[in-house]
Amino acid sequence: MQVASEALVYDLRQQLAGLPAVELLATIAAQFPDQAVFSTSFGLEDQIITHLIFEHNLPIKVFTLDTARNFQETYSTWNKTLLRYGKAIEPYFPVQASVEELLLTKGPNSFYDSVDNRKECCGIRKVEPLNRALKGQQAWFTGIRAEQSANRQDMHAVEWDAGHQLIKFHPLFDWTFEQCWAFVHEHSIPFNPLHQQGFVSIGCAPCTRAIKAGEDFRAGRWWWEDQSAKECGLHSTHNGPDPVVEPVNASTL
Repeated sequence: MQVASEALVYDLRQQLAGLPAVELLATIAAQFPDQAVFSTSFGLEDQIITHLIFEHNLPIKVFTLDTARNFQETYSTWNKTLLRYGKAIEPYFPVQASVEELLLTKGPNSFYDSVDNRKECCGIRKVEPLNRALKGQQAWFTGIRAEQSANRQDMHAVEWDAGHQLIKFHPLFDWTFEQCWAFVHEHSIPFNPLHQQGFVSIGCAPCTRAIKAGEDFRAGRWWWEDQSAKECGLHSTHNGPDPVVEPVNASTL
C-alpha cells in the first residue's frame, strides 16, 4: 500500500505541475468523484479556494470545523460566504460529551496550563471532528502555502497523508501572501477582518493573536508556548495576557 501510494503521489505531482489552482482542483475532482473535500477555516487562503470551487461549480464538498471557540469575525466571514455564493458549507462539531467532560474536570482554559492540555483540547475540538470529516475520502484540499513557515518549505503541493490514508493537495502552495491579497481584492472575495488587524493565521480565539513585525507566520498560534514546546511537548506555564479579556495590540497589515 505504501509503495502504491508513493507511486500515485509521484505521478500526480508530474501531472499537476504548473497547473493553475482552479485546474488542479478540477482535475482532482474529476479523478476522485464524490471523494474530494476541502476544509476551510475561513482564512485568506481558504476563502480563495472556496471561491474557486463555488464559482466554477466544482464537485468538491466544502466543510469546516466549528470548535465552538472561534472568533465572531470568523462566523461573520462564514455567513458572508454563504450569502455571496449560495452554496453549502458543512460544519463538523466536537463530540458534546467530550467537551462537557473536559470542562467539568479541567475548566474552560486548561490549554494554557500545559502543552499536553492544549493538545488534549485540540484533539477533542479539531482532530476528532476532522477524522470524521475525512472518513472515506480520497482527496483532501487545504490552504497551506510554502512561505507560511520554515517547516512547510520541505513540503510538496501533493502529499500522501498516511494518518488519514488519502492524498492531500495544496492548490496555493507556491502563492505568496501578496498574491493572495491581490486575488481576493480582484474578485471581491469576503475575507476575515482580523487579517487587517495583524492576524495572519486565525484559529480559536483563546489560542490566536496578531503577530508583530518580523515574527514568524505561525507565531500567533499557541503564542504562550515557546518554540521548543510547540515541537517536543514540554510543559510551560501561561503568564501572558488572555487575548479574549486583555486584547493584544496589533499593527494593521
